Amino acid sequence: MIHSAGFNGSGVQDIVGAADVPKGSFYSYFDSKEAFAAEVLEAYWESIEQRHGKVMYDARITPLARIEKLFELLVADHAAQDFRLECLVGNLSLELSNTSGEVRTALERILARWEGLITACLDEARLPQELPADVDSAQLASIIIEAWEGAVLRSKVERNGDACRRFQQVTLKRLLY
Repeated sequence: MIHSAGFNGSGVQDIVGAADVPKGSFYSYFDSKEAFAAEVLEAYWESIEQRHGKVMYDARITPLARIEKLFELLVADHAAQDFRLECLVGNLSLELSNTSGEVRTALERILARWEGLITACLDEARLPQELPADVDSAQLASIIIEAWEGAVLRSKVERNGDACRRFQQVTLKRLLY
């Protein structure tokens, strides 16, 4: 519900209806709708890590190619939804980061985990000099995610993958190579 209709477009009644549980049950598990959204974000990110995170540790692939592969997999996820749902991290960042400290904290944790995955690959890429030694891996990881989220937002507006493909073919390549 939250992914397709947004946080503000999903009432508690809609959420419990979709889950086929009584409304009173919602508040037995969550103190608020914002607490529910924070849990949804965590589950969303955990599913991404479970499905795609292992590519970031695959020693058969060069570190920079792992980063490219991760975004290739994310584009495929969005394409499977016709670029309508997009990234829940970006969606809820736009919708709730100014109004819910609980959701903002969850978003900060998720972004830190995501940046950590990318930073580790970038650091590893410096060892075989695939990446210059003076590159600030953490800063570059942040920039990559920021550029990705912008491309995803535009893909959602245009309902196609053009911006995501530009991110892969132009932006990411320029940032990494």
